[in-house]
Amino acid sequence: MNADSHAHARSHADPHGAQPVLTLGPALSDARAAVIILHGRGADANDILPLADEIGVPHVRWLAPDAADNAWYPDRFMQPIANNEPWLTSALALVQRTVEQVISGGVPIERLVLAGFSQGACLALEYAARNVQRYGGVIAFAGGLIGPDDTPRDYAGSFSGTPVFIGVGDEDQHIPVSRSTESAEVLRRLGAHVDLRVYKGLPHTIIDDQIQAARAIVAAAAEA
Repeated sequence: MNADSHAHARSHADPHGAQPVLTLGPALSDARAAVIILHGRGADANDILPLADEIGVPHVRWLAPDAADNAWYPDRFMQPIANNEPWLTSALALVQRTVEQVISGGVPIERLVLAGFSQGACLALEYAARNVQRYGGVIAFAGGLIGPDDTPRDYAGSFSGTPVFIGVGDEDQHIPVSRSTESAEVLRRLGAHVDLRVYKGLPHTIIDDQIQAARAIVAAAAEA
């Protein structure tokens, strides 16, 4: 993305406001569960949707919002939050609209899983922390809560045992293990059942063990 398109997109108060949501699987009215899956920086919804087949749970509706200019926010996720506005607020609002679409379509929140990779994983975790309730699950393939180290994590509510998976490699050049670990602790304090897995020697990618962990969460949501 060139600087001109960045500046142009950032000049809008709601850069993701008109972005589409790609879908896969049965209609919400026929689905046993739904997954909102958020792609990483430099990618798009078409890049992340194939994870639906890899995870491979039947009777699940997949919804993949598409970020403007292939990024949910322009700066690194641990920079001051103001650096990533209005993009971050706009991205959270798009996730919120997609959640509302799922619920209005007939899938209850306790059968809804929030998932993402990289920048999308950070967005999924941050949305869940700002909207604490009993979800079907939260899946973060290489992610952490957004903001600098001194960000107050004074989120309110209870996850009531929501299963959360966070998987990150100790050689990930984008997501420090320390941030994923802190994020796991924050979510545990809010009542989530967190499975944090740190993979030795793994860079910024998704491996089969993470897919299996995600499959277990999605399958449990579909059986709820």
